[in-house]
Amino acid sequence: MTAYAIAHLRPTDGPVDDEVLSYIERIQATMAPYGARFVVHGAEVEVVEGAWPGKLVVVGFPGVEEARAWYASPAYQEILPLRTRHLVGDVVIVPGVGPEYDASATAAAMRSARDRAAGQEECAAP
Repeated sequence: MTAYAIAHLRPTDGPVDDEVLSYIERIQATMAPYGARFVVHGAEVEVVEGAWPGKLVVVGFPGVEEARAWYASPAYQEILPLRTRHLVGDVVIVPGVGPEYDASATAAAMRSARDRAAGQEECAAP
């Protein structure tokens, strides 16, 4: 199932550094062996709730294992400092959901688990 590497990046210093530009020039070649593609790359976000300083990057992978393998790969690790010296960020890998996903079924499962846990707590009370 599709997985995503998501980065929320913020600059640590002034204008875009040459190292960051080199990182951007080289990153796609590190992704290709893992079947990855940019879904969002540095787009301005429209904030509708909360605060969001910085840029968003979303990279799609065939699965979580490919995303992990790419991040750990020697090719990516070689260029990573070019970004981290100039941009702070939060980076996560997350599995996607399939076309059959139903949020109401997720809510029902969460409700059931919550109610079971509450029932166990009542049984354990003196």
